[in-house]
Amino acid sequence: MDGNGSDRVIREVEKRLSEVFGETVNVMSSSVLSGGCINHASKIDTNCGSFFLKWNSYCESDIFTREAESLRELSKASDGTVSVPKVFYAKEIDETPAFLVMEYLEPGGSDQSVRLGRGLARIHKYRHDKFGFYSDNYCGATTQNNNWGDSWVSFYRNRRLSFLITMIRESRGLDSSYLRLFEKLLDRLNLLIPNEEKASLIHGDLWSGNYMLTTNGPALIDPAASYSHREMEFGIVSMFGGFSSRFFDAYNEEFPLDSGWRERNQLYQLYHVLNHYYLFGGAYLQQAVAIAKRYL
Repeated sequence: MDGNGSDRVIREVEKRLSEVFGETVNVMSSSVLSGGCINHASKIDTNCGSFFLKWNSYCESDIFTREAESLRELSKASDGTVSVPKVFYAKEIDETPAFLVMEYLEPGGSDQSVRLGRGLARIHKYRHDKFGFYSDNYCGATTQNNNWGDSWVSFYRNRRLSFLITMIRESRGLDSSYLRLFEKLLDRLNLLIPNEEKASLIHGDLWSGNYMLTTNGPALIDPAASYSHREMEFGIVSMFGGFSSRFFDAYNEEFPLDSGWRERNQLYQLYHVLNHYYLFGGAYLQQAVAIAKRYL
């Protein structure tokens, strides 16, 4: 092992998986996986099979238990068109780091756009009477306020945009002129979002790095799930690219979007742009201001 705490993690993983499987689990090998910018990630091979492990000593204590909840909810909604890795154990930080042990999915395959689009649409058909989720969770490292609400416009205004703007103001400061601009936009949301539809389960952070091609088809990873208006999903989907026209065509064949969804798309991108500013600073603030001005 590499001496940065992974030995302790492996011992703890062996203990917890032994409890899960009812037999002694021994990790025989561990190989570091690339791609994670926040957490350590490894494939571990054991006498009970191979698993995906990620862990962190410097994160919110419950970040992996919240992620596990999202994965389990998405798994309920998925009909197998897309894969969602099975969760075996999620641990919070105590004297040892937080970690998450999941099913290991074998990378492979080429263009899986059609299955991804159709599968996402089927997940969005999994509905709820209210907007929110069973616990607050995290979009990246940012807390999401998931207190249940009856109205999507109110939920998006108060639990998403206003909540995040308050965190930005407290952590980075926010010029009063920008604050007034965002408040003016918040006051107009009921005019800008006309189509109140029933809450759909969404992945919540679906950019191209949060799905993977596997030998069993496309898989959704690293979710920030909630029951939201499904148009919100496409704010992040469309933000960085990586989703083909075949993906959108397959989605719309399965569960057609409202004809005006593209007009509202940047309104939902705004949440993710503000989140990037909260996390990273820089030019994301001016991007958020430009979006807000577009809708005023």
